Amino acid sequence: MTPFSYARVTDNAEAIRLARVTPGARYLGGGTNLIDLMRETIEQPAALVDVTALSRTIEARADGSMLIGAAARNTAVAADRAVRERFPVLSRAILAGASAQIRNMATTAGNLMQRTRCYYFYDDAARCNKRDPGAGCDAIDGFNRIHAILGASPACIATHPSDMCVALAALDARVHAEGPNGARTLRLVDFHRLPGGRPDLETELAPGELITAIEIPPLPFAGNSMYRKVRDRASYAFALVSVAAALDVGPDGTIRDVRIALGGVAHKPWRAFAAEAALRGLPATEASFRAAAEAELKDAAGLRHNAFKIELAKRVITATLAGISGDARA
Repeated sequence: MTPFSYARVTDNAEAIRLARVTPGARYLGGGTNLIDLMRETIEQPAALVDVTALSRTIEARADGSMLIGAAARNTAVAADRAVRERFPVLSRAILAGASAQIRNMATTAGNLMQRTRCYYFYDDAARCNKRDPGAGCDAIDGFNRIHAILGASPACIATHPSDMCVALAALDARVHAEGPNGARTLRLVDFHRLPGGRPDLETELAPGELITAIEIPPLPFAGNSMYRKVRDRASYAFALVSVAAALDVGPDGTIRDVRIALGGVAHKPWRAFAAEAALRGLPATEASFRAAAEAELKDAAGLRHNAFKIELAKRVITATLAGISGDARA
């Protein structure tokens, strides 16, 4: 491991100042991903700025929204009563995401910032544009079972590993950040980047910007929500395909509104806008759900080992929406 300096801060301004004056500095949350990458010498920061003493607040607001501090632990968010009542899809996604020990350490902001689990990214003997821009991508012609079927590029087919972020994408969450140029807010669906020609640039954060909180706006039908994760084993494993969805079904069985996001299929949490548009105004039936899934996956492209994900994603979308629809009518 490369030598580095360490500082623990107690306010946002000090964290941003240290990151600005120390080239190569990285913010440290729970460390459940960053420290592993440092041990593998994939990440070699010159300095770590420990931000775990910053806001851990989980605030339920009167208007139905929530504000979650960047340093809030995943366990605390999943167990929060207001989260479980207002946004059960978020609680379920977090609980599906990792072992209890990791959830006890991992932070909200750290979850957003975690990097891909692509085998070739972790193997410094392999070519990887994300790790070494311009090197190539061995995953494309290699073992690509876990890789992307949507939004990929010739430079990278890696997927984003987070479960929590899939739920946040479905819930229209916003990311609050502060940096040398002040504060700003980004939509979660715009926060992570698709790979394009620069897969090493994973988020829209500017150098030195610090995530300070996640805001979830009011969504009256978010109580009718579900997170479904398909993985190779029921214990701790990353998603082959996951679906976060919330559904608003009227008394006549017509879909009034819907939110859907997918995990395990793209370089970022994939908001299923096409499926949502296809469903509004239709009857809440399995046929409608399947047609919407077909619309969302029409541009999906599989490779040698992951083409099965296309049909799998369609089935998981259909089953998840059917499950929520049954609850909504009960």
